[in-house]
Amino acid sequence: MNGNSLIAGEWLAGEGEFLSAPATGTPRTYSTGTADLVDQACVAAEEAFWSYGYTTREERAAFLDRIADEIEARGTQITEIGSAETGLPAARLEGERGRTTGQLRLFADHIRKGDYLDLRHDPALPDRQPLPRPDLKMAQRPIGPVAVFGASNFPLAFSTAGGDTAAALAAGCPVVVKGHTAHPGTGEIVAEAVDAARQACNLHPGVFSFVQGGGRVVGTTLVQHPFIKAVGFTGSLGGGRALFDLCAARPEPIPFFGELGSVNPMFVLPDALAARGAEIGAGWAGSLMMGAGQFCTNPGLVLLPAGEGADAFIDAATDALNAAGEQTMLTDGIALAYHSGQSQIAATEGVTTKVAETAEGRQSRAAFHVVSAETFRANPNLAHEVFGPMGIAVLVNDPVDFVDLAKSFEGQLTATVQMDAGDAALATTLLPVLERKAGRVLFNGFPTGVEVADSMVHGGPYPASTNFGATSVGTLSIRRFLRPVCYQNLPEDVCLAF
Repeated sequence: MNGNSLIAGEWLAGEGEFLSAPATGTPRTYSTGTADLVDQACVAAEEAFWSYGYTTREERAAFLDRIADEIEARGTQITEIGSAETGLPAARLEGERGRTTGQLRLFADHIRKGDYLDLRHDPALPDRQPLPRPDLKMAQRPIGPVAVFGASNFPLAFSTAGGDTAAALAAGCPVVVKGHTAHPGTGEIVAEAVDAARQACNLHPGVFSFVQGGGRVVGTTLVQHPFIKAVGFTGSLGGGRALFDLCAARPEPIPFFGELGSVNPMFVLPDALAARGAEIGAGWAGSLMMGAGQFCTNPGLVLLPAGEGADAFIDAATDALNAAGEQTMLTDGIALAYHSGQSQIAATEGVTTKVAETAEGRQSRAAFHVVSAETFRANPNLAHEVFGPMGIAVLVNDPVDFVDLAKSFEGQLTATVQMDAGDAALATTLLPVLERKAGRVLFNGFPTGVEVADSMVHGGPYPASTNFGATSVGTLSIRRFLRPVCYQNLPEDVCLAF
């Protein structure tokens, strides 16, 4: 490992250094990215676009497949350093690596089919009255170089060669990645894999660059660079909103596709609660604790009709959460924010703590609090995400209140309904509200685990994401990096390159 940034095929040092902060093992030294390195990467990406943007679908598909192969060839190395940097278990990283290579191959298959081009043709009508119609053809075309910000919680699937990068490369857009300082070594190895694939496919070196660290200077320079035409981001609401505002304030505003945060409410309807309250409670607790609660689809809020069924749910969830051990969080900063955030919730008047969070440092334990609907309405902070394994149960006296409470929510990535046959009428009333609030509505399941598929939507109204019409998972995500172009009276001897 060299610890530098990959800029258009060359590993270049910046002007300073930073140390990684691994969960285990010895910190490593990395060269800090600079505004100058960002500029070099963006200039090279623009140069690369004139060739890469006009490659065939098969050429780009072969590139994506080769990236997947190169990542798999480095699998053992990636798992070793990824586990040390993040504290994630080997099995989780191996699964995430499979998801990452699966995404790349899914996009390869998707663009080979060509449906994403949305080709349309209105033939000329020269004899139409009162005016003739010209020949019109339309196709989706790549927008240009794309900036991608690596995510802290997914060092593979949402980072260097994750979903944003895969979708942009599939569309024909060169990519400049800002690596996340939570896992710089993992990012470097994956960047090596991408560059090896680029060389094997004989593509322009500016097709992919990877900038280490650099903080706000690198991030700001990247989103404001005139050659960048869109940004993909997964991270905090504060950081994402700041970048979104920078994109909008550019002389040429560009789209910012940010996934920012969600509490992912779960509604347990009366018949389901009465029939299987304890079962649902235990399942919810397992979903809440998965990955130390560091999934963007973590179900941090559950709404229950008060009564015996709610008591059974709460008892089962409490037992499961109390029995769980400590888990290592991704970074010291994330752990500190979790300890602070859940403590503020616990100190709120009207909150009953069922499971207290007692871990320290980079460790975490689950926390579980119960409130009335009245307390929930009176304290807007209870509806805000605390990133980690903390859950809040809201008790309602009348299930009809579910609808009004749902209307009060901000945008969400997911909303879940637990129901039995007798709950169909209430679910039917609730669904129109939930589909306005969330990008994915689940029934009788738990939201952790996002299937990478054609039908998946991983996004939602703000603040879940900054573009309610987009998804960051699944093949539809390629649309973020395309724009429609109409060709009028295109001569037959002028070829379109798809």
